[in-house]
Amino acid sequence: MVGNMRTPGKSSILEESDLKRVIQYQKSTKHALRNICLLHFSFYLGLRSKEMAGLSVKDVVFQDGEIKDEILLTMTKGNKKRTAFLTNPKVRAVLKEYLDYRKETDEFFEPDAPLFKSQKNIRFIPQTLSMVFRKMYDCVGLSGCSSHSGRRTFATSLLNQGINIKNVQTLLGHASITTTSIYLETNPKMLGDIARNLKI
Repeated sequence: MVGNMRTPGKSSILEESDLKRVIQYQKSTKHALRNICLLHFSFYLGLRSKEMAGLSVKDVVFQDGEIKDEILLTMTKGNKKRTAFLTNPKVRAVLKEYLDYRKETDEFFEPDAPLFKSQKNIRFIPQTLSMVFRKMYDCVGLSGCSSHSGRRTFATSLLNQGINIKNVQTLLGHASITTTSIYLETNPKMLGDIARNLKI
C-alpha cells in the first residue's frame, strides 16, 4: 500500500500497517467478520459506502453459493453501471468466511437479503455505514479517516504500482479521467518517482 497521506479536506490515505491494525482490533469485536469484510471491500475493491450498503447476497454469489468473479454496481451518479472484480484471493477468503457465518446464524439468509446488515438487523443506509467506518478508525487512533479512505488508498496504490490511469478510471467508475487524475496530483511520492526515473 501507500504511505499515510492527508490532503486538506480529503480522507487520509493509509499504509498497509494501518489497515492491519484496524483489522486486528476488529477481530475482537461483536461484528468482526462483517466489519473485516467491509474493510476489504473498501480497500481492495474501492467501493463507496453507498455501494456497499446497496449490495445484496445475490450480487456476490450464484444460486449454488459459489462466489462470483464480478459485482455489477449501479453508480451513484446517472444510474450507470460499473463492475467491481471479486478476484483478489484475500477478498474472496474473507467474503467466504463471512457468508458461511451468515448461513449458520441468520435464519433469513436468502439471495435478496442485504450483504451487510446493521446492528438492527436491517440494510444499512449509507450515512450509518459511514459512521461504522469512522468508528473502526477511531478505535485504533487513526484520525482524518472516513469510509472514503479505503477507496482513496485503493486508487493511489494502483497508480503507485504503475497501473494505467485509464484502467484506474474504469475500476473507480469515474465518468471523467480528470476526476481520476486528482489522485496523481495529490501523490507527491509518485510524482517524485516520475522525476527520479526520467530518462532523456
